[in-house]
Amino acid sequence: MQGTTATLEELSLALDEAGIATTQRQRELLALHLDLVIERNRVVNLTRITSVREAAYLHVVDSLLLLEAFSRAPEGPFVDMGTGAGFPGIPLAIVTGRPAVLVDSVGKKVAAVEDFVRELGLGDAVRAQACRVEDFARQNRNAFAAVTARAVAQTNVIVEYAAPLLARGGHLVVAKARPTAEEIEAGDRAARVCGLRRVSRETFSLPHDMGHREILVYQRTANPSVRLPRAVGMAKHRPLG
Repeated sequence: MQGTTATLEELSLALDEAGIATTQRQRELLALHLDLVIERNRVVNLTRITSVREAAYLHVVDSLLLLEAFSRAPEGPFVDMGTGAGFPGIPLAIVTGRPAVLVDSVGKKVAAVEDFVRELGLGDAVRAQACRVEDFARQNRNAFAAVTARAVAQTNVIVEYAAPLLARGGHLVVAKARPTAEEIEAGDRAARVCGLRRVSRETFSLPHDMGHREILVYQRTANPSVRLPRAVGMAKHRPLG
């Protein structure tokens, strides 16, 4: 299966404008994912974006802006936290071929993502799971080479969520819009507590003035100085950093 011709054309234009290299087959799968999301969004609230053109930039291109940073993570599986409709996890899995677990606490979204994964033929390498990330971490300590997060929470909260999931040397790759200096500093302080350190910060602009993005990368370098994961809700209500 592949996406409609119109979606494939719109998506190909967006990827070319952003300078993101993909194969024709990858573009077909990315277009099919977009079509599936827009169709399911009519009955389940997955995204506020309903235009194919906007979704091509604000979902697919936005997800694949993480590619360069993501490629520097060690080989191995990754977790996409707060995956929503499967972004950035599904596009990254399609383009890189890495095994992935797509985690979200909203069961209806995970049910939709499970259907997307099956329709895309990714079921051998990609699975979706409905749970709190703290609970998922208790069952999967230090099991992943990378963790991704996009529009999930404040950076210090994301750092705490990711730390117990990462193997030593693993990378957390975070996409943010316009983080304040205070958010970056709080994220760095939380990282020190959690055994991570920030190793890069890159800035991008989406085509057509569709948005400013910053990609923050943290590496797991040590054991945390607190026991992680903490109880569900603690990271948000009593954040580190």
